[in-house]
Amino acid sequence: MMQAVDRRRSRLSPERESELYKAVMDLLTEVGYDALTMDAVAARTHSSKATLYRQWKGKPQLVATALRHSKPVSLADIDTGSLRGDLREMVRCGDEARERDAALLRGLALAVHHNPDLLKALRELMVEHELAAFETVLGRAVERGEVAPDRPALHYTVHMLVGAFTTRALVEAKEPDMAYLFDYIDAVILPALGVPSPASPASPASPASPASPASPASPASPASP
Repeated sequence: MMQAVDRRRSRLSPERESELYKAVMDLLTEVGYDALTMDAVAARTHSSKATLYRQWKGKPQLVATALRHSKPVSLADIDTGSLRGDLREMVRCGDEARERDAALLRGLALAVHHNPDLLKALRELMVEHELAAFETVLGRAVERGEVAPDRPALHYTVHMLVGAFTTRALVEAKEPDMAYLFDYIDAVILPALGVPSPASPASPASPASPASPASPASPASPASP
């Protein structure tokens, strides 16, 4: 009984959690993952380290949870009634955060290579949650009849979408802005899933082949005398 009371007393209010997550995101932007410390978070938020470690096991878990809660919208909340609308809404909602957090995310991408605990925390607390929500979006598209359930590309949709974000900088030295991502959805993802889009109509009519010119009539052979 006493343990249950202690757990209730140790819970943070949603407002207090939001303050902590904002402080973590601010510190990540300022100093990067490697230089961020639980001492700095405690000082910035006027918390005790004991409180931070009680709520989160350590820095990797705190950072992963802060990243998840800093997302402007949860994928699970997106339901526009069509797969194209859902994918475009994902891009639209994330556009402002992408511009704001581009340098931070690049730094984290480097940090995971030599911080296996961070990679594990990101997968368990953020990536797996987002993948489950994305599967829900695709499942609704199948239920609506937009996508065939045995469409091979269904298993690679998230890979295609992630590729849109990661490859443009490598290939074109440009950031994937919203216009590019909208075009990518219409030209790559939807056709792969067999979904009609402005870039790939459902049944494009084959251009009519020009009529072959009529063969000239052979001149009549002169009658034999």
